[in-house]
Amino acid sequence: MEDSKTPLLPITRPSQIPHLSLLKKVLNTNYLFILLGPFVCMLICLFVDIDGQPSSRNMLAVLSWVFIWWLTEAIPMPITSMSPLFLFPLFGIASSEEVTRSYMNDVISLMLGSFILALAVEHYNIHRRLALNVTLLFCGDPLNPPLLLLGICATTGFISMWMQNTAAAVMMMPVATGILQWLPDGGDEVHPDVVRFRKAVILGVIYSAAIGGITTLTGTGVNLILVGMWGSSFPQEMPIGFSTWFLFAFPLALLIFFALWGLLCFCYLSKGSGSVLSAYLDKSSLKREKELLGPMDFAEKMILAVFSSLVVLWMTRSITDEVPGWGSLFHGKVGDGAVSVMMATLLFIIPNKKQEGEKLMDWNKCKKIPWSVILLLGAGFAIADGVRSSGLADILSTSLRFLKTAPPLVITPLVCFVSSSLTEFTSNNATATLVIPLLIQLAKSINIHPLLLMIPGAIGAELAFLLPTGTPSNIVGFTTGHIAIKDMIKIGLPLKVVSIGALSLLMPTLGTFVFRTS
Repeated sequence: MEDSKTPLLPITRPSQIPHLSLLKKVLNTNYLFILLGPFVCMLICLFVDIDGQPSSRNMLAVLSWVFIWWLTEAIPMPITSMSPLFLFPLFGIASSEEVTRSYMNDVISLMLGSFILALAVEHYNIHRRLALNVTLLFCGDPLNPPLLLLGICATTGFISMWMQNTAAAVMMMPVATGILQWLPDGGDEVHPDVVRFRKAVILGVIYSAAIGGITTLTGTGVNLILVGMWGSSFPQEMPIGFSTWFLFAFPLALLIFFALWGLLCFCYLSKGSGSVLSAYLDKSSLKREKELLGPMDFAEKMILAVFSSLVVLWMTRSITDEVPGWGSLFHGKVGDGAVSVMMATLLFIIPNKKQEGEKLMDWNKCKKIPWSVILLLGAGFAIADGVRSSGLADILSTSLRFLKTAPPLVITPLVCFVSSSLTEFTSNNATATLVIPLLIQLAKSINIHPLLLMIPGAIGAELAFLLPTGTPSNIVGFTTGHIAIKDMIKIGLPLKVVSIGALSLLMPTLGTFVFRTS
């Protein structure tokens, strides 16, 4: 007789049942989102009819698939960004060769060359030297907290003009926290002025990085997405060059920047803060940081020379109709991207004079290039081309004609508000990729110049001021532990309102002159 303690049948745990194990995996949130993309795509293909045009229906289905994966990040965003390379041919929207061309154009070349130069600046600590020099310039004796805050914010904004916002925030945050480390930390005995100054500095860095990115085409991927979609959608129109964008965006960014500085001073700096902070913070701490870097060597000087030359070439390639710039010598065939790659190539030729045979840059240093941003840019251009070639653009244009009666002065701030709200929950680049193609069709539907909507939509996507998750730059500041969400809302909400107001004011005035939208 068998032992009564021995079961007649083997006990099978739920995890050992194949079907239940599979069900558990499927019910995992990540798997649900992975399946949701193709599922919604299939539903649209089966049950949606768009004026009897299969290509438009397929484009809408593919859009739903891609955006679901983007918004939920079911799979890494760079991989999602490559999905048009196989989805467009499979659904008959475009050939493989046509889609592939969207992933390498002059705008992406501009970004690629800029990334290499930014990596060189970071590798040789030039950004840190620049930050300390400028901050020392603004650190008065006796200490003037508003002036020091202005110096930190201005330095961050300037760096962000020439590289990605997140990179600028990451570079400047150690400088900012290095200054703050001389202040007492923790405990109820810490003076409130010290706590508030910490908040002001961290908020100033993350918001200045976003504002500086508005100023130049290379400051953020959103600007390049805008320029790329403008060029692909309206090839017969004058392209937006580096100097053209700067002429409009710099005054706008300047207005927003001083609004930020004023808000930070008003909310966090009291009249007596200078005497409190001067007991802990003076020029000597900053000078010690600078002395640790030592004098500039040959490599740093050459990188600065290459970088400065690139900026000059960008600014002078196309100036005005009367003064066409050096680009006219090449019959307009040389773009900003070609210049960017050419100057980046010099870094692989010029020796750094540190070790025999070593150049300023090598390919191993380029492994940190953010290919995710480049792939996202390519996906945005591919989607814009697909929306147009599939006929979906014309259908969207027809459906938006009810807005024709709305005054443009109302539509422009409304577009910026919607875009700036969406960007709090998705990445800036993803928001721009989603919104700009729709705005192109809206502008056609209501018979106004497309840039009057495209530019507010793009810049609105850069105004992620309210939540830590709005942009990686915000996360960089939030993880320092010096600010809370309520601090971001306290400054970010009025700053967003001021930004929308400034854009609504400049777009129909300065924008009309710069972009010839009248």
